[in-house]
Amino acid sequence: MGPLTGLRVIEFAGLGPAPFAAMLLADMGADVVRLERQQSDNLLGIDYDVLNRGKRAVAVDLKTPDGIATALELLSRADVLIEGFRPGVMERLGLGPEVCWQVNPALVYGRMTGWGQDGPLARSAGHDINYIAISGVLSAMGERDGRPAIPVNLLGDFGGGAMYLAFGIMAALYECRTSGKGQVVDAAICDGTAHLSTMLHGLMHNDRWQDRRGENLLDGAAPHYNTYQCADGEWISIGPLEPKFHGEFLRCLRLQDDEDFQDYQNPECWPRLKKRLATLFAQRDSTHWRALLEGTDCCVAPVLGLRAAAEHPHNASRVVFETHDGCVQPAPAPRFSRTPGRIQGPPPAGCQPGAEVLRQWQEEDCDQSPHGSGGTAGDVSE
Repeated sequence: MGPLTGLRVIEFAGLGPAPFAAMLLADMGADVVRLERQQSDNLLGIDYDVLNRGKRAVAVDLKTPDGIATALELLSRADVLIEGFRPGVMERLGLGPEVCWQVNPALVYGRMTGWGQDGPLARSAGHDINYIAISGVLSAMGERDGRPAIPVNLLGDFGGGAMYLAFGIMAALYECRTSGKGQVVDAAICDGTAHLSTMLHGLMHNDRWQDRRGENLLDGAAPHYNTYQCADGEWISIGPLEPKFHGEFLRCLRLQDDEDFQDYQNPECWPRLKKRLATLFAQRDSTHWRALLEGTDCCVAPVLGLRAAAEHPHNASRVVFETHDGCVQPAPAPRFSRTPGRIQGPPPAGCQPGAEVLRQWQEEDCDQSPHGSGGTAGDVSE
């Protein structure tokens, strides 16, 4: 079932990064129960939300005492809570950390926001593009003298947000093994995205990175770390940064004796070399370049669309994408040698009663060994 089999997670329904973090846990075997609003609007307008795969759903009206009581009963036997509301919302509902710890002192309380739980912007509305903008990372993307390039919402919502929430939850669970106490994981997208830029700050400190987009080795300025359009309109990516790989790249292109490319690491030469490579790649279609360069030490790969990516031989060989219920979707990652994760099931087709989930967890606790999950708060002495 996966390395997280036995872990119980309560997810308060939301959009984007919080559901994705819960999906990561579900893919690894965690029992994720999503508390749905009684009358929730489908804001994304989709019937099959892959981010909810492998989860169960319970309808709870959190505006009523009965709904709050149901949530607390489930939380009393859970290991993790995940919520993505603005700061203060859970407290106003009567489900803040202090209240939850009264029924389960070992509960890890995962909070997913854009700006964080405090600070001048904490209660302001925002989206991925705003969070990665304030982190300084958006300014580093795009062409020189052009506007910043928008990396969909992958960098902030899922990279700087959901991944850091999932990592924080697992770190807190590890600490809880010793202390027996839960804690709040304050995962802010602006924090995580800024953290992702650590290497760039190190390079900048050493005068190896300019705080201007389109002028650096990895931001599209260098000819040998770039994309080029082929004669058929398709694109190809190249990245032979190291001298030995760049030498192989030039050899395959029969440019090893070209004097222009001998000084390829000199930024003053980059504009001229980019034009030469652009002209070269535009002369033949992508199938020619793939046959010549892909799979070599030239560090070359085609720029594939989302559908084409699933059909690439390497991705197909490793089953990077799977088809469930007719929906092509990425397979769980990373991979484990003994306890592999898997897509545990489709998104829930409907809600089940909270009492049913609670009864099942109670039965599991009765059959559980002292080292199992569930009821952790009562098993660990403080």
